[in-house]
Amino acid sequence: MNALRNSTLLHTAIIAALAGGALMGGYEATQGGGEEPVTQVTSTPASTTKVKPVSFTAAGPGQCLTWDVTEDGKATNFTTVDCAENHRFEISSREDLATYPSSEFGADAPAPDITRQAQLREELCKQQTITYLGGKYDPTGVYSIASILPPADNWAAGDRTMLCGVQTTDDAGNITVSSGKAQNQDQSRVAERGECIAIDSANGSHKVDCGEPHSYEVTAKVNLADVFDHPPTTEEQDAHLKDACTKAALDYMGGDDPLYFSTLAVYWTTIPTASWNAGSTSANCGLFHPGANGFATLQGSATGEFTIDGHPPEQRPERRPLRNPPAQ
Repeated sequence: MNALRNSTLLHTAIIAALAGGALMGGYEATQGGGEEPVTQVTSTPASTTKVKPVSFTAAGPGQCLTWDVTEDGKATNFTTVDCAENHRFEISSREDLATYPSSEFGADAPAPDITRQAQLREELCKQQTITYLGGKYDPTGVYSIASILPPADNWAAGDRTMLCGVQTTDDAGNITVSSGKAQNQDQSRVAERGECIAIDSANGSHKVDCGEPHSYEVTAKVNLADVFDHPPTTEEQDAHLKDACTKAALDYMGGDDPLYFSTLAVYWTTIPTASWNAGSTSANCGLFHPGANGFATLQGSATGEFTIDGHPPEQRPERRPLRNPPAQ
């Protein structure tokens, strides 16, 4: 069968709306209200010297950050952790907006709004982060390029630090935890065995509870880097995944008969060459039912009771037994 490619999922970043609200409050709570800038006054009253404000964090490129999120969305316990541990952000670079070639971020300037932060992320973070990742970044993959600004009090006191880095998010744009250095990770945005995927009218795919309407149910995640030492063509992927995903379906359903009577068909995704070269090497195997637009609407898990376009699976005739069954 022809494989249908997995669609790009929604990506978001830590931008002004977050940095200016709950997340910034989290920094302050962690640092006891934030470190105030040091202002020194000389012995001559007519002369003052301002010392550069202390940054809200000393963390730099290659380090990872994490924080807790309260029920009302505020970030607390902001801290630096080993990247091997669960974390929410990996720093690729530190940028000092005070050196930006304009008076835009002067002493009395407000923090940039959402639109301006997105522009700064593109101008200052994108290439720095791609370089940090060794030149491999899949914009359709699991990582998003993001930025963090100082807490409101620190900004008002003159801190113009901006952290660039990568993070992972769910379909709703919520920052999720990951582990391991991003440079060493498969960037594929794929689902795990037992998860269900809904494909919307714009061809975007989203993880949903299997009790909700969905397009296919995942039976396995296959890292094709274990098979190919080069960017495989779609035909090469199809040839390997046809067998691998059939075996995964039989294992998932508990045998040939359960798969046959389910009326579901084997499905797999493939990896575009550009994504492979950018660091995404995994595909998904799944089960689906053909429909008018490619996928019928499934509801419920294939391993239990489920419907196809609102109806139970059609009854299939019993299959003839083997003419010469194997000797016991």
